[in-house]
Formats: sequence, C-alpha cells, structure tokens
Amino acid sequence: MTTLALLFPIIAPVLLIALFGWGYARWRPIDMSATNRLNVELLSPLLVFSAMTQKHASFTDYGPLLLAVLVVTLGSGAVAWLVARQLGYARAAFSAPQMFTNTGNIGLPLWLFAFGEALFPAAIAVFVLLNLLHFTLGIKLFNRRAPLLSVLQTPMIWALVAGLAVQASGYLLPEWLAKAIKMLGEVAIPLMLFALGVRMAQFKVTRWRAGLLGGLLCPVVGLLLAWPLSQLLPAGQAGILLLYGALPPAVLNYLFAEQYQQDPELVAALVVAGTLLSLMFIPLGLWLGLPH
Repeated sequence: MTTLALLFPIIAPVLLIALFGWGYARWRPIDMSATNRLNVELLSPLLVFSAMTQKHASFTDYGPLLLAVLVVTLGSGAVAWLVARQLGYARAAFSAPQMFTNTGNIGLPLWLFAFGEALFPAAIAVFVLLNLLHFTLGIKLFNRRAPLLSVLQTPMIWALVAGLAVQASGYLLPEWLAKAIKMLGEVAIPLMLFALGVRMAQFKVTRWRAGLLGGLLCPVVGLLLAWPLSQLLPAGQAGILLLYGALPPAVLNYLFAEQYQQDPELVAALVVAGTLLSLMFIPLGLWLGLPH
C-alpha cells in the first residue's frame, strides 16, 4: 500500500468536516458559542467518561506516554520562549500556542481514525492532560495573577475522575446507559471539526510573517522532541506521541490571549498559519507513527 493510500482515508474525513464548517461560515455567518459550550460542558466530558470506562482502558498504562507528552510540551515552550525573546515578540503570546496544540479539534479525530478504539483511551489521557495544563500553566502564562480554581470548573476533569472511579471499582455500566453515553460522546468529534472550520473562516490575520514562523516552529520542534522519546514507547503509543508532535496551535490560545490582552493578533496568526501548515506536517507525523 502506498503512503498516500495509507494516509488519505485517515486525513480526508478530518479535512472535509472542517472544510464544511469553513464553507458554511463563509456562506452564512454563524454563532457557534452555544454549540461550543454544549460540546465543552456535556459532549466532550461524555466522550472522556466513555473512553475511560471501557474494559481495556487502564490509565496507569499511559504513564510513560504522558511523561513524554509533558517533555514535548515544556520543551516546545522553552524553545519558543527563546525565539520570542530573540525576535522581540510577546513571549507568552508566542510560546503558549507552541505548547498547547489542537489535541481536541484535530488530534482526537486523527488518533481515533489512525489507531482505532483500542488505543483511544490513551489519546483521551493525552487530551485530558493537555487540557489540565492549558487551564493552569497556560492561563498563568497569559496572566500570572489569574486564579487556578477555574480548572475545578472544567467538566472534562470531573468526567475523567468519574471514569477512573468506575474503572477502579470494576463496575460495568448497563449496556443501554453505556451506549447512550457513547453515542452522545461521539457527537463531540465531528462537532469539534466543524467548529474549527467555522473559527478559521472568522479569523482575520494581519501578521503572516510571525504566524508562518511560529506555524513552522511548532511542528518542527514538536517532532524533533517526540521522535527520540517515541523509541521508548510501545508502537501504538509511539504513534500517538508522534502525531501529537505534529499538531498545530489550538484555537483556545486565541481566546485566552483575547481575554487577557496578550497580543491576540499574533496568536490568531499562529493559529491560522499553523493550521494551514499542518496539512504538510500531520501526514509526516502519521507516516512516522503508523506501522509500515
């Protein structure tokens, strides 16, 4: 099987759903705030809970993977901080998007399509870790005085805790309940992709030079850090790590930058340029991570 034939069925659905969102938003202005709130407060937490209560899910098996993700995240941030200081960019606005990439809108669908449901709990564990870091360290980067209690208001954290509790107890949910939760949780993935396309249509980018630099720096550093660490992990988890290294900056960085007035124009450029450049780097990350 050629590389293109291997990667196309994985990447094409992700691109198409995001493209539908972009096209619809260009044709008819749309406010996704209520839908995004539904996704964050209900659908995504149900996705997390469902994944962590599966019979084959064992959160303790993912310790080395999560440690590797942490090294890639902090290492990417350190490199970006040095580059921002050298070039005179706002350090928080430039480095935070390099650290906190799009594990939700792009990462989760790709992890699911590429590695299947058996490894999806590992992807969920990475997703939850990055959200926890983003709502603590990420917020602190933008505003050192920001309270960290907001992380306790993140439904995904409570969904993870509840899922782990059910897993540890050995209790199996009734099939009718587990199926309903799984069906609702599965809505989160296409909705994330559609919302990403809508957001891309709404962004106005003025700082393309900085955006392209950051958009290149993010996956290049991420993959360079992820590659040696991936050699220490089992095959499937290594693939999850390599794909993580190739992901572009998350849209949430822009919302934080706008909220705390930390050069949102720069962050918008990083998010848009990084998402466009990910069309080159995500196939590379997948090719490196998939068995040949």
